[in-house]
Amino acid sequence: MNTSTDAVDAIKENALDRVLVLEMVRVTEAAAIAAADLIGRGDEKAADAAAVEAMRKAFDTLYMDGTVVIGEGERDEAPMLYIGEKVGGAPGKGPKIDIALDPLEGTTITAKAGPNALAVLAAAGEGDLLNAPDVYMDKLAVGPGYPEGVIDLAKSATENVEAVAAAKGVKPADIIVCVLDRPRHADLIAELRGIGCGVVLIGDGDVAGVIAVTDEDTTIDIYMGQGGAPEGVLAAAALRCVGGQFNGRLVFRNEDEKARARKWGIEDLDRIYKLEELAKGDCIFAATGVTAGSLLDGVKKLRGGTMTTDSVVMRASSGTVRWIKGEHKVG
Repeated sequence: MNTSTDAVDAIKENALDRVLVLEMVRVTEAAAIAAADLIGRGDEKAADAAAVEAMRKAFDTLYMDGTVVIGEGERDEAPMLYIGEKVGGAPGKGPKIDIALDPLEGTTITAKAGPNALAVLAAAGEGDLLNAPDVYMDKLAVGPGYPEGVIDLAKSATENVEAVAAAKGVKPADIIVCVLDRPRHADLIAELRGIGCGVVLIGDGDVAGVIAVTDEDTTIDIYMGQGGAPEGVLAAAALRCVGGQFNGRLVFRNEDEKARARKWGIEDLDRIYKLEELAKGDCIFAATGVTAGSLLDGVKKLRGGTMTTDSVVMRASSGTVRWIKGEHKVG
C-alpha cells in the first residue's frame, strides 16, 4: 500500500463530502433558469452570459475553495468563470475543489429552442480533472457492460463498431452510433452507413450525446466524432459515475492551439486519454436541462411565477444517480 497516496485520496474524498452533492445541483439549476429566459430568442451570447452570471453567483454560496480548471476560456477572453478563477464562498478555508463547467452547453440550441441544451458541471479533488485546453477532441464512448478495451481510438470506426457488435452479440448493422451533424464528419457518417449502422445525428450538445450511450432507452450504442475538449472532460466525469468507457485525443488546428496546450502542461499532443485520465478519483457530475432532450426535461414556466427544473446528479465513489425535480419561485 502506498500510504502517502492513500492519504491524499482520502483528503480529496473528504473534501467532496463537505460539498454536498445537492449544492452542486443548485448551481446548475441557477444557470438553467437564467438561460431559460432566452430560449428561442436567437441571441446565443445573451443566453450564455445569463447562464454564466447566474452560475458564478451560485458558486459563491458554497463553502469551498474552488478553482475552475475548465471554463469559459482564458482570463483575457472571459470576464468570469475563466480557467484558473477561484470560486466558492470560503477561499483559503474551505476544501480545495477543481471545477469543470459549461454554464450553457448548447448556446445555439437555446437560441433556436432546439433539444438537449444543458447547464453542466463536474467537481473533483484538486488535480483530478484534466486541464483540457479549449480545442477539439476526437471522442469515442460506450456505456457500461462491455469488456475493458472494447473501443480503441487508434482503430477505425468500422473496427470499433465490429468490436462492440461482437461483444454485444449482434451484427454491425444492428449498432446505433451518435454523431454530431457537422461537415467534418461527412466521411465518418459515410463509413458508418456503409457498414449498415444506424446513425443518430445531433445538432449540438455532445455531453448529452456521450451520456446517451449509458441509457438503453436511447438505443444508442456508441458515440463517435470530434467535439470540444472541455465537453469531453465533462462527459468523462459523468461516465466515471455511471460506468462506461471513453477515449479522447486532442486535435490541434494550428501552432497557437499547441502552444495553449503546453501552457496547461500537456506535452504529448498525440496521446489517447482513457476515462480515468480525464476524470480520476471521486467526482461529482451535475446537470440541469435548459431545453427538453434525451437526458433531461427543460425549464418550464408555470402560472404564478413558478419555474420547474429537471436535473441529475451523480457521484463516482458511491455510484449514486439522483434525478431531481425542482420548483422555484422566481421574481
